[in-house]
Parts: sequence; structure tokens; C-alpha cells
Amino acid sequence: MSSAFNKRITDREIRFALVGCGRIARNHFSAIKHHSDTCRLVGICDIESEALERAAELTGATPYRNLDAMLADCNADAVILTTPSGLHPCQAIKVAHAGRHVITEKPMATRWDDGKRMVAACDDAHVRLFVVKQNRRNATLRNLKQAIEKKRFGRIHMVNLNVFWTRPQEYYDSAAWRGTWEYDGGAFMNQASHYVDLLNWLIGPVESLQAYTATLERNIEVEDTGVLSLRWRNGALGSVNVTMLTYPKNFEGSITVLGEKGTVRIGGVALNQIDHWEFADAPESEFSEKVKEASYATDSVYGFGHIQYYENVIRVLRGEVEPETDGREGLKTLEILIATYLSARDGKRVALPLEY
Repeated sequence: MSSAFNKRITDREIRFALVGCGRIARNHFSAIKHHSDTCRLVGICDIESEALERAAELTGATPYRNLDAMLADCNADAVILTTPSGLHPCQAIKVAHAGRHVITEKPMATRWDDGKRMVAACDDAHVRLFVVKQNRRNATLRNLKQAIEKKRFGRIHMVNLNVFWTRPQEYYDSAAWRGTWEYDGGAFMNQASHYVDLLNWLIGPVESLQAYTATLERNIEVEDTGVLSLRWRNGALGSVNVTMLTYPKNFEGSITVLGEKGTVRIGGVALNQIDHWEFADAPESEFSEKVKEASYATDSVYGFGHIQYYENVIRVLRGEVEPETDGREGLKTLEILIATYLSARDGKRVALPLEY
């Protein structure tokens, strides 16, 4: 087993390989192509022939029918996992044992113990574990993060997040793993995962939460709708409201932060526009300036953060910076998600952390 954690790749391009050539894979292909001066995609893998052929034609990367064959033959430095979430743990551990860095899409796992096993395996193999959190790279959210770090809100009183999207039955029927507990998770675990990530990244550690979930319309194992109430350790209260039943299309992905000296709402379909920006320490003109520099148009709930996300990954592998979202950062989001499902299942408040 090789030890790659401290090896800096500075004398050549960084080589990536990707497993799982579904819908989100295209964002990774585009991001790697954007950074073609420092990296390239050398291998792709999928068990479905059509998906693999399309990806090979699009990228020119060497195709493989299974992960073992790719790890044995491909000289990738890091392997990207864009497979069903429930497969991430076993694949990440296999990649780590092969001495390659791991980049996994959200959520990193669907079970708490699996997430911890992924972190431990990468630690033991001395390889990096990156968890994709591209929304953190949105200009709108970077502005909000900066305002919070500068304490412009004063004491934060309330935080509300809405994820009002739609996923028709055909979406869940398109693959056997969709809408299952083992491989996918529900509206919180899958579609709202990046929004749940903001709870800790922006506001801080969560003290406790209570949740209700329901399967109101879709024929799936997991929830299509849910509500979550939270108390942060800093005293703030908040909520997350999620549904995949919005008529007739994706309507809103938003966060509202209310503090003693500031009010901000970032909305749009995917946190892509600043709707309100008001602070006691700023002139009214700041709002129009922030809107111009940060808001952007999009029809995609994925946003455009993958390109910026890969900038950090590449710089980490070149030994220039530390990772912004490593495995331990991924566990913070997974912990809130698991606590949400425990609360909904047992009908009670759940205190965090889950373990002491």
C-alpha cells in the first residue's frame, strides 16, 4: 500500500478517474476540463454500457466496466465517486486501500458508522478524503459567510432554510436504487444535503433538533417531504423545510438569516440570488453592489460551484493549501442528517453530538 498523503504533485498534471457516469458526473467532467492546464481525466467506470459509452465519447477517458479493473490498470492519483450514496463507503475504502485519494459526492454515506469507516480507512492509508460541497463556493454564500465571520449580524436569532423542489415519480423509477434507504436516502439525505451542510458551516454547531418526515405522494421507501426544527449552541433557533412535491417545477432553494443588526435572504431556485441584504453598519447602496457581484441566473439546482471546488482539490494535491471539505467536515453534515432521521423515527428531540 502506498502512502500518498504527504506526496505533493508539482511536476506533472494531476490525474483523476471517475466512477458512476450518471447525471452529476457531467459537472465533474466540466470542472476537470476547465482546469485542463493542471489536471485531466484518465479513467471512467460504470456498470451500465450506455452510460459508459456516452461518457467515454464525451471525455476521451479510458472506460472500465468495474472499479477493480480501473484500480488495477489506471494511473489516477484520485478517484471520484458519483455513484449511489449507499455505495460510497465500500468504494471509498477500496480506493483508499489502493493508495488513491478519494473524492465523494454528497452525502458521503447513508449511515453514521459507514461515514466514520471511510474517514478511518483514508487516515490509515494516508490518503485524502474530499467530500463535495460545491454550494460553499457560491458567491452568494461566500458573501453571507464573510458577513457572519465579521459579526455584522450581531447575535443571530433565527435561521430558516427552504428547499421547495420537485421530483416526479419517473425520477425515482429511473433507477432501482433511487428512493431507497440503503442506497439513496430521502429528501433530506439526498436533495437537501447541501442545505443541511449550511447549518453547521454558516451558523455553527447544532445543540439539538426535532424532525417530522412524511411520504405524501411518491411511491418510495423514504420521505418526499420533511420539516426540521433546530437550536444551535449559540442560542439561535431555526428550521429547514423540504419537499420534492412542489408544483409544477423547482421553485425555491433559500436561506434567511435574522440577527440583531442584520437581515439577509439568499434565494432563487438554488441559493443563486441575493434577495435582501441589510445591516446596521452599511449604507443602502451596499445591497445593489452585492447583488451585482454575487447573484447569477441558473436553471440548475447544482449551481456552478464544482469548478471552484476542484480548484481547492487541485491545490491540496499540489501541497499548497489544506482541504476545505475533508472527511471530517463531511461527517458534520452526516451527523445532522442521521439525527434528523432518528428524531423523525422515534418522535423525540435528539441532542448533538451523537457520540461523546
